[in-house]
Amino acid sequence: MVSVIDTDLLALQEMRTAVKTAKAAQQVYMKFSQEQVDAVVKAVAAAAFEQSARLGEMAVEETGMGVAEHKKIKNEVGSRDVYESIKDLKTVGIVGEDKENKVIEIAAPFGTIAGIIPTTNPTSTAFFKTLIALKTRNAIVVSPHPYAVNCTKEALRVCGEAAVAAGAPRGLVQCLTMSSMEATQELMKHPDINLILATGGGALVKAAYSSGKPAYGVGPGNVPVYIERTAKIEKAVENIVNSKSFDFGTICATEQAIVVDRNVSELVTRALKKNGAYILSDEEKKAMEKVISPVPGKVNPKIVGKSPQTIAKLAGISLPSDTRIIVGLETKVGKDVPFALEKLSPIFAMYIASDITHAKELCLSLLELGGMGHSLSLHTETDAVAREFAIEMPVSRILVNTMSSVGAVGGTTGLMPSMTLGCGTFGGNITSDNVTAKHLLNIKRMAYGIKEVNLNSSQVPADVRSESSEDVTDQVVESVLQSLGTSDKVDPQVVKDLVSEIVSKLSK
Repeated sequence: MVSVIDTDLLALQEMRTAVKTAKAAQQVYMKFSQEQVDAVVKAVAAAAFEQSARLGEMAVEETGMGVAEHKKIKNEVGSRDVYESIKDLKTVGIVGEDKENKVIEIAAPFGTIAGIIPTTNPTSTAFFKTLIALKTRNAIVVSPHPYAVNCTKEALRVCGEAAVAAGAPRGLVQCLTMSSMEATQELMKHPDINLILATGGGALVKAAYSSGKPAYGVGPGNVPVYIERTAKIEKAVENIVNSKSFDFGTICATEQAIVVDRNVSELVTRALKKNGAYILSDEEKKAMEKVISPVPGKVNPKIVGKSPQTIAKLAGISLPSDTRIIVGLETKVGKDVPFALEKLSPIFAMYIASDITHAKELCLSLLELGGMGHSLSLHTETDAVAREFAIEMPVSRILVNTMSSVGAVGGTTGLMPSMTLGCGTFGGNITSDNVTAKHLLNIKRMAYGIKEVNLNSSQVPADVRSESSEDVTDQVVESVLQSLGTSDKVDPQVVKDLVSEIVSKLSK
């Protein structure tokens, strides 16, 4: 017991020291020019990109999740693609000016950011969060997932050393190495933490939003993919299988359930088998359900990021060696339906929709189960159908005719490259954007006066105007007579008539 307490205390002390060090470095860094900042960010991105393959292998070895080659691609997106998307963004000094309206925008950093990193993307997310923090003159203190401490720490070491070599103050990039939930909780509440970037499970995101600090948290992504009757079936299925098998399904934007129009269901089934899908029999499906969710409503962590063969073995099912994904035919949606859950593995549910209306109902049910606000994938050659889904579905990203997993993070689409995908208020998030550097800036605005407000100072005060003209006249006459004193030369009626005329004119 003593050793556990000591470990927790050490973890808390490490966290406090990291925050203190990061804050001190940020105070220096916030004075850097745009050119100096850009040089630092460019150097960090280059160093991260160069180490993408090594760190991909390290992530798979430590976590036991995913595919090293695919981790490499994610690391490249998190470094090179993110850099290309933010390199021209102005983040220092005056960043915008509306000359016509005389409004000037000035960028200011948030300060010190807490970055929470998931086990599914432990190095690519670390690269991404570090780059957008440094681009905006912020420091970052990262809390890795307990199962991915070493690879995340190494990714941040690469970033930190590259930053220092490019002229940044030492200490801007910090990593907590002692896995402690208490330390992570206290990090998010630390008075010197100015923003939280949380990527992880629902409980963690909720904790971030409950910390009392500004936070960008992202929810789960139980992404449905609809294959509409006009879709190019062969290409659609190829994209879907490639997406689902990419890094064994560990990206939160990966498709989780196929909804297919009944008119093309047989074509889709043939195309799935051609692309390496294994369609479970009824008996095999029952065995797989117990592996997916031994406890109703909860996904078995042993299947996350694992190969189809590994998962099938847990269910006592033998698969061909070239199997890329597992498919179970399903009709129900609910927490007690394992195939309907977000599985983060190469396992699909497949539903048959009688028409577009039925397809929308199925997609909405899947999103309500655990993916509100995240993403929806769609394959169709009818633009009107795509727009209809985009308008009606409560999601922040609609991916059309592409790999949802890679498309949502900006790999195959024009969306902003990001490893933190907001779900909007649909999913209880503050933003529906792909979070990037612009979300880590305070924008101050200096505005010159360009309009005049006409306030007529000669008007009778409101409290006087509210009284009747006769009352006002009597008050003024009394005041005038008192000031003149008693005199036979002063006719009160003449004074009253004169005052009445003046009050009348002022009241108009």
